[in-house]
Amino acid sequence: MQSWWFETALLADGWAEHVRMTAANGVIVALTLGVAPEPGDERHGVALPGVANLHSHAFQRGMAGMAERRGPAADSFWTWRDLMYRFANAIGPDELEAIAALAFVEMLEAGFVRVGEFHYVHHDIHGAPFADPAEMGARLAAAATETGIGLTLLPVLYMASGFGGAAPRPEQRRFVHDIHGYARLVEASRRAVTGLSDARVGVAPHSLRAVTPEGLAAAVEIGGDGPVHIHIAEQTGEVEDCLRHHGRRPVEWLLEYAPVDSRWCLVHATHATMAELEGIARSGAVVGLCPITEANLGDGIFPATDFVAAGGRFGVGSDSNVLIDLAQELRSLEYSQRLVRRERNLLSNPACPSTGRTLFDAAGKSGAQALGIGSQRLAAGARADFVTLDRGHPTLADRIGDALLDAFVFADSRGMIDGVWRGGRQWVKGGRHVARDAVMARYARALAGLGIAGQ
Repeated sequence: MQSWWFETALLADGWAEHVRMTAANGVIVALTLGVAPEPGDERHGVALPGVANLHSHAFQRGMAGMAERRGPAADSFWTWRDLMYRFANAIGPDELEAIAALAFVEMLEAGFVRVGEFHYVHHDIHGAPFADPAEMGARLAAAATETGIGLTLLPVLYMASGFGGAAPRPEQRRFVHDIHGYARLVEASRRAVTGLSDARVGVAPHSLRAVTPEGLAAAVEIGGDGPVHIHIAEQTGEVEDCLRHHGRRPVEWLLEYAPVDSRWCLVHATHATMAELEGIARSGAVVGLCPITEANLGDGIFPATDFVAAGGRFGVGSDSNVLIDLAQELRSLEYSQRLVRRERNLLSNPACPSTGRTLFDAAGKSGAQALGIGSQRLAAGARADFVTLDRGHPTLADRIGDALLDAFVFADSRGMIDGVWRGGRQWVKGGRHVARDAVMARYARALAGLGIAGQ
């Protein structure tokens, strides 16, 4: 049995003071409110439920900052993608595990307790399958085991280089499967995560440009009742190509021809019309927003204000992992809406006027849904996955209730997170992951071995 005492905690039904929480075998057994700490209780200031990071390409953490040099022509997502292909085609299993471990450490230190790993580097550097189809996925599972983060593994189906089943490009050789190969990959991925107590495996048809309609339908069937994630309408070029090929916009086509429901996560959906936003909201699907990456790549701004007004659900992810920061993802989402509309506090509502609380709750609830774990909350019967904030942090001085989350999201939150637990086990202490030094040393060796960081 474990026990903690919090000065204040955000529980499933709201804020509570002087909370004693007990857990057994990593599961919360009881929460007692308005009590003094007992001998042996760990004492902390502010407790929050952990949040799921619903979209990550962990290997891209290794190229963070490498694409910030202007080329001879206009830079865009498509020129960034060329560098990403070079990096993806250089890493082996050892390098992937080392890079992913650092990304997962940084996620936990930022308050993310689970990650949806949208994983598409499957084959060896020549494009040949490994003996174990899920060799690279197993390395992601090993990184999750070492660092303690919860994992929803989303092996990607990649079939084509463009609409109409265009032949894959040579630099996409490590990504590509046919349907039969993909079914073997998903089955192998399920075996690869069996050592993780609460791991999930879903499916991820990469995008409408990278899978055929038949491939999309087959992938959904292979996934059973698990999560389904897909990149959609991230770039205007994608929208234009889809219109030319299908006579429909990407989100429009998907809603018309695919069984989109609450299992689905539509990643980005940046360029969606009001009718499409309303259709997503009706479907119950989650939109996966990655505001830091979307800004870094120049994707555009998702119309979140309109989507929320239509009843839509959203979570956040770190995508390219150029910067891993839960608070800044939420802040950037709200600020993007302010810049477009020239108003403030656009994503809060009369029922919850605190913008920080509204964003935090939405990301927590919808992130858990998108990653197939039902909920992420502090309540009896739930896993003991939680984050503590340092009550002595200057930004939190004299703050109570929702004002704590407004401060966390919108003010200086550096050093504010002091502890993170998963299943009752503490992985972050004093703001630092317990394995950071060893993970960082291995990461540095991996990057030096690749020899491309300075190119």
